[in-house]
Amino acid sequence: MKKNFSIIDARIKPARRFEAIKHEVKKYLRRERRKPLPEGADFWDFDCRFGADEASCEVIHPGDINKNISQAEADQLESFYLEILAKPGYRQKKSKVAGATEVEKASSGDD
Repeated sequence: MKKNFSIIDARIKPARRFEAIKHEVKKYLRRERRKPLPEGADFWDFDCRFGADEASCEVIHPGDINKNISQAEADQLESFYLEILAKPGYRQKKSKVAGATEVEKASSGDD
């Protein structure tokens, strides 16, 4: 989704328009997450960008989308740009901490 959202509407109050935009974004994320994953992928990840326009947008975390929309409402922006691109995500195995492996070795030697 690459979209400029306009807040100005003769029939809809700005507060309701912001709520509608948040709902539209949430629906889009749910729809993308329901799509079948490519082979070997663990989850759907999203590249997100937000700004007053396409030229001035910055990379944001998907969890911060609503915060940025609320900030746009507080700043009384007339429009803003939001880009959400889905990509397959791959989980990385967590490496053990060096201290934890020493504790495991010590506890296994006592048995």
